[in-house]
Amino acid sequence: MTAFPLLGASKVRLPREPYALLIDFLSARFAAVGYQVWRQRMLEGKVLDSEQRCLSPSAPYQAGALVYYFREVPEETPVPFHEQILHQDEHLVAVDKPHFLPTLPAGRYVEETLLRRLMRRLNNPDIAPIHRLDRLTAGVLLFSLKPSSRDAYQRLFREGKMFKCYEALAPALQNLHWPYRHRSRLEPAQQFFRMQEVAGQANSDTVIEVQEQHGAVWRYRLYPVTGRKHQLRVHLAALGAPIINDPWYPQLRHIPAQAAYQQPLKLLAKQISFVDPYSGVLRSFKSQITLAL
Repeated sequence: MTAFPLLGASKVRLPREPYALLIDFLSARFAAVGYQVWRQRMLEGKVLDSEQRCLSPSAPYQAGALVYYFREVPEETPVPFHEQILHQDEHLVAVDKPHFLPTLPAGRYVEETLLRRLMRRLNNPDIAPIHRLDRLTAGVLLFSLKPSSRDAYQRLFREGKMFKCYEALAPALQNLHWPYRHRSRLEPAQQFFRMQEVAGQANSDTVIEVQEQHGAVWRYRLYPVTGRKHQLRVHLAALGAPIINDPWYPQLRHIPAQAAYQQPLKLLAKQISFVDPYSGVLRSFKSQITLAL
């Protein structure tokens, strides 16, 4: 067997579990894949140890070991939109992510994700996103190129030192005073992939401004003070101005697959700015994408 390069591989650190064979753990942890599929992947050299040696179906289970594997989705549909690299240096790459392209492999998307595309494009298996954008949201996204400097940039997010500005197209809100600050408590909804506002102490905070007024639809600037899942989408929907083409808020709405690409979510991560922890220079990256009315 010939080992595949680790470029594009997923990895798992084996916990302390009473398994005799590695394949038993993989079959239990990733039950949707199944024993026979894992066996075939191992026979094809698609499960590797930290030294890039192929692991066979008879490989013993070793707690603490690092295992690399290659996720597969049969007949994965290409995403017909392309990312643009805005900046690259020894530590970072800033990318303009298009609508509909996932950031990370999940569900039916593996190779058609921004992470895998950048791994192949830059020939770098160590790339990792410093933050994330929803699949339906476009705009500026930062990736780390080196594990050694990754935490310094992630710390800027944890400490609230990343300035982020989003744009959204949504119905007019005539009766609010601008700028408006919306705070609420967000918790998972009944559908695991959605969020909802509930009673209790606020854990989400967004500052909202009006950039342009176009009759019944306005262009808003959104400044997230916190970074909760779907925060901007939930906040505007709660105010009575759900983002144009949002299929999840305020209610789930079915959009036929053939029509989805014609109705992108009108939400854009427009700008991100920060003081670089290594150079001390103020960096600012702006999306080149425009939200069309």
